[in-house]
Amino acid sequence: MDIDNLVHMANRIGEFFQAMPDAAQAQLDLSEHIRKFWEPRMRNALNAHLESTGGHDLQPFVRSALISNKVAWL
Repeated sequence: MDIDNLVHMANRIGEFFQAMPDAAQAQLDLSEHIRKFWEPRMRNALNAHLESTGGHDLQPFVRSALISNKVAWL
């Protein structure tokens, strides 16, 4: 898995959901989108990257959503 590509995709998805009026629901929706449409290898690679680097290259909205809703997307 190319982690740079996964981060880029997560950030792009985050741009869409961040425009939603309810931030908490938008973060949950982002997490659910990743669970539904990303295969397990992709989710596991993103999770490993998040745990090893803290997700410094993820947009703050995306990083917060993934950390807050970890159960929803893994």
